[in-house]
Amino acid sequence: MSRKGNCYDNAIIENFFGIIKSEMFYLKKYTSVDELKKDITEYIEYHNKDRIKLNLNGMSPIKYRALNPN
Repeated sequence: MSRKGNCYDNAIIENFFGIIKSEMFYLKKYTSVDELKKDITEYIEYHNKDRIKLNLNGMSPIKYRALNPN
């Protein structure tokens, strides 16, 4: 963990929140908190299992980790 005032420890989650807002949240008007929770759960499943990333050689994160265990 970095020292106080150093933002590096938040960079990964800040990036994720930026992606989820631009790809999901800003595209739809939500009428209830339950609807938002359901969509967030589905998006996290998609983000981890199905989303293709070019910097992962065109694979989803799950497939990449299965082929490249560290």
